[in-house]
Amino acid sequence: MALNCGIVGLPNVGKSTIFSALSSAPAEAANYPFCTINPNVGIVDVPDERLTKLSTLFKPVKTIPAAVEFVDIAGLVKGASKGEGLGNQFLSHIREVGVIAQVVRCFDDPDIVHVSNKVDPESDMETINVELALADLDTLAKRRERAERAARVQGKAEQKIAETVLSALDKIGPLLESGKPARQADLSDDERAAVYDCHFISAKPQLYVCNVDESTMRAVSGGGSNGAMQSIAYIDMVKKRAALEGSEAVIICGKFEAELADINEPAEKLAFLAELGLKESGLGALVHAAYQLLGLQTFFTAGTDECRAWTVHTGDTAPKAAGVIHTDFERGFIKAEVYSYEDIIKYGTEAKIKEAGKYRIEGKEYIVRDGDVMFFKFNV
Repeated sequence: MALNCGIVGLPNVGKSTIFSALSSAPAEAANYPFCTINPNVGIVDVPDERLTKLSTLFKPVKTIPAAVEFVDIAGLVKGASKGEGLGNQFLSHIREVGVIAQVVRCFDDPDIVHVSNKVDPESDMETINVELALADLDTLAKRRERAERAARVQGKAEQKIAETVLSALDKIGPLLESGKPARQADLSDDERAAVYDCHFISAKPQLYVCNVDESTMRAVSGGGSNGAMQSIAYIDMVKKRAALEGSEAVIICGKFEAELADINEPAEKLAFLAELGLKESGLGALVHAAYQLLGLQTFFTAGTDECRAWTVHTGDTAPKAAGVIHTDFERGFIKAEVYSYEDIIKYGTEAKIKEAGKYRIEGKEYIVRDGDVMFFKFNV
């Protein structure tokens, strides 16, 4: 299960620069709108210090991190839902991702043109969110037409489904008309399932990325606010909006991330981050925020052949986790041998974990915990 994240925002907010830095994949970036014609895609490793330490202990032949896919989508402008700029061509790309990361410019620079000729995070966020809502209104209208037709001419079973669809659309419609996201609609499980095929863009979880300059990054990481007061005010605007939506706001400096991406040695990366007063990279912060927003967590498999990180939903059972590795593991699940990451770090070996009584045998009802190290027994 790879995390799939679409990076959106107005032109010239730094989307492509951040994409390039996070994924170390070249993205076309220039100081004019719409230079990104097709979505760039980069698949990168999820930073996880726990996997690094497991590999140090087990010394495996292979170490395989979890993965995240970033999709850099062209800058949207006011009117994109009606075809302005590059319009619906790129709104369609957003429908394919699991979570949206909206990049918001939180720095002043007279040499970098703003599409509205003024840095205003509140206005920028509103523009993007309204365009996504308007695009969804078009989708809603088409789905309503189909459902109303089904309610008139189909059999009773189909009519019942159509009524559920219409009930959901009646809740979503007023939100979209006021520029609010579909994810705020209070839908029942049946209603949510009935309109799943709509793939509403604004129903997707969304987090915000504050793109800042170097001085601001140093300031927010504890280096003082020298000359960064305005940028910090911009960040506060974004955080306020995110909090109102029950979302997250992450602060990233594209230049720092680009420099970090050029460092290959893990120890040097840590030293670079420490010098800036940062505990983790922008990639790490973004991925962790996305995991939290989507309710995802990590379990590990570990041994001399391979140490690997796997992504599952919080609340998944052991058979579900086994199925992430291979469907046969879930179908023929017998049991899972489990211990915690903390225990392998504390005791050093699986033998000592067993001596301490911390090595567990779990069945089909076991709820996987973040950081579990698991070995599955199955029979098919």
